[in-house]
Amino acid sequence: MPSPDAARTPHALLLGLRQSGLIAPGRHMLVAVSGGPDSTALLVALQEEGHSVVAAHYDHALQPESGRAAEHVRALCGRLGIDVLVERRERAMPRGSMQAGARALRYEFLERARAQAGADVVAVAHTADDVVEGVVLHLLRGCGLAGLRGMPDRRGVFVRPLLNVWRREVEDYLRLRGVESLQDPANSNTAFARVRVRRDVLPALERDRPGIVSRFRAVAARAAALQQSVAGVASSSLDGALTTRAVVAGAPRPVAAELMRQLYARAGGDQPALSRSHLAAMLRLAEPGRGGRGVDLPGGLRLRIVGESMQVIAAREKDQRPAARLEVRACAGCDDESAAHLKPGLELHVGYRRPGLRMRPVGGRGTRKLQDIFVDARVPREDRDAWPLVFVGESLVFVPGIAVAEDMAARKGEPSLHVTTSGIPAKVESLNSLPGDPT
Repeated sequence: MPSPDAARTPHALLLGLRQSGLIAPGRHMLVAVSGGPDSTALLVALQEEGHSVVAAHYDHALQPESGRAAEHVRALCGRLGIDVLVERRERAMPRGSMQAGARALRYEFLERARAQAGADVVAVAHTADDVVEGVVLHLLRGCGLAGLRGMPDRRGVFVRPLLNVWRREVEDYLRLRGVESLQDPANSNTAFARVRVRRDVLPALERDRPGIVSRFRAVAARAAALQQSVAGVASSSLDGALTTRAVVAGAPRPVAAELMRQLYARAGGDQPALSRSHLAAMLRLAEPGRGGRGVDLPGGLRLRIVGESMQVIAAREKDQRPAARLEVRACAGCDDESAAHLKPGLELHVGYRRPGLRMRPVGGRGTRKLQDIFVDARVPREDRDAWPLVFVGESLVFVPGIAVAEDMAARKGEPSLHVTTSGIPAKVESLNSLPGDPT
């Protein structure tokens, strides 16, 4: 516990914590604690400031002695009188980058722990040094405005109240309070780009240009303010979960990219998840071209183009087809434009798209591929395999809502078969009401 003298000291870490504006009085907080200096200092400082906290520790089980960190956190919380939730990974790591997979598992755990603890927010202990390291990494890879700001101070229920506190101030705070922390071996592993930036790149830059690290932090702060303005402009340009190609194509590049991020987030996409290549592919769809195109995105989502509209939806699995029902009755020749009026006596059945399907549509010129019919009707690619089709034998005679075969259509006003189907993909039934689509 801090001594009376230490508690009266307006330490830089406590000042940074207060000035962040992220920790409102009376809020119940979950604190992510790895056992390292930053998270340990955050936990101690929040308790010192009189906040209600619960600690949460996730053991990735990636190192032989990872359980030692969990025990250290339990012991620390025991001395502080703070409840702690600990979980050890038992499932396989996600495929791909180990760092990205570990981060995803940790944040999934923190969401569960927050619900279990009944906490309002989750406090994460990133510091000013982490911001600068992130900015340099983004610059080395090539980045836009969003990358230049480093990490945001808030994303959903996660807050980072130490982003204006330097690592040296963290170490000084713990020394004055007499609190010991652990050092993560991964923080000295030069196989990780962030470690190389921390140990080699930034010290070299600081030696050559003293004060440059602080200037990087100042640039990140200005970029964050600009990005917030860009996000506001992008948000005002969205129509719910939709935008149009014209809006995206006419926006400055940073606003257009933010529009794509917000579309993705509103569809349930995790943040951050979109890479530069994802954003570039999404923005290319705003360029002139036919509808029915799309881009697959992380998290089982897909950006699609319907006419002039851009929308992010859940990608449809190939075997996810709605139950289709064929309804056929005798008709004297009505004006129902939602139905096909076919010649009497045909034996009809429902099927789905397969290679080689063609038909000669009423009012068309010659035989056309089903693929071209779908494209001209602006049916999104991900919905085409689920679109019910009506056949006579092996011949395609009716694409519901789109086209009827010339040689099977009854003449207007003559006795016919009145044919309708159910099972058209729900997201497509209202295509004509989307912004930019013809009625």
